[in-house]
Amino acid sequence: MTLTVTPIDGCIGARVTGLNLHEALSDATFAELHAAWMQHKVLVLPDQNISDDEHVAFATRFGELEIHHQKIIKDETNPAIFKVSNVDENNQVRPPSSDVMTQLLLTKIWHTDSSFREVPCMGSILRGLEVVDEGGQTCFTNMAAVLEGLPADLLAKIEGKRCRHDFAHLNRIGSKYVPTAEEKLAMPPIWQPMIRVHPVTGQKSLYISPIYNDAIEGMDDAEAKEVLDQLYEICSEPRFVYEHTWTQYDILMWDNRSTMHRILPYDPAARRVSHRTTIVGDGPVMAA
Repeated sequence: MTLTVTPIDGCIGARVTGLNLHEALSDATFAELHAAWMQHKVLVLPDQNISDDEHVAFATRFGELEIHHQKIIKDETNPAIFKVSNVDENNQVRPPSSDVMTQLLLTKIWHTDSSFREVPCMGSILRGLEVVDEGGQTCFTNMAAVLEGLPADLLAKIEGKRCRHDFAHLNRIGSKYVPTAEEKLAMPPIWQPMIRVHPVTGQKSLYISPIYNDAIEGMDDAEAKEVLDQLYEICSEPRFVYEHTWTQYDILMWDNRSTMHRILPYDPAARRVSHRTTIVGDGPVMAA
């Protein structure tokens, strides 16, 4: 395969053509793709109408795959598949008020996947099976660029600090899904450094995940909320963000160690089905 890597305007993302994911990647092609991923943080692979098994095989080239701890999310026949879908098992669109959708729709808030794990995931690979005509874009923000762009006074407040990442925070901000006792035990709150070092590139980046964050060490609740709100606002500035408009069978790959993402609103009556694989991390978060 001959890859063409075309950077997207701005500070994050590239489009990759020349891939055929029905076929196994050679070592040379894999190395080229991985290098592009590390450089651009988000890759768009268009027109990849592959099966779940092919999706899993491709993702496994990058490492072991996570199995999500919630039964409502993972596919019963292929548990490495995370179902990002408003369509239920009976092929009907779920109402926005359903337990599953009140959780999935919270992805409108900036986050990075699996930050609530002691070893967060390395990356995610999302495949668009059914896309909406309007809205539903996935936005990505470059957390290394955000860190470089922080005002000095705000940077001073977070240097050397850790932030709490709690999966249960979803229920505090709107999820109606009640996790089982087993699911609660699987994901206790954890503290992560707010500035991390990328284990491959050595680049420093801001590491927060507002959908899960509810505390900063050394701060009371009011100050922590103020700091997180300020960081959230800066992460949303267009100079740091790529907004992807989906075409059916797009695949998006993002590096969770240096990005956050969120979903823009869409008509809840429109079918939107994506399948994601999540690549296990290569170790605990390295503090800068």
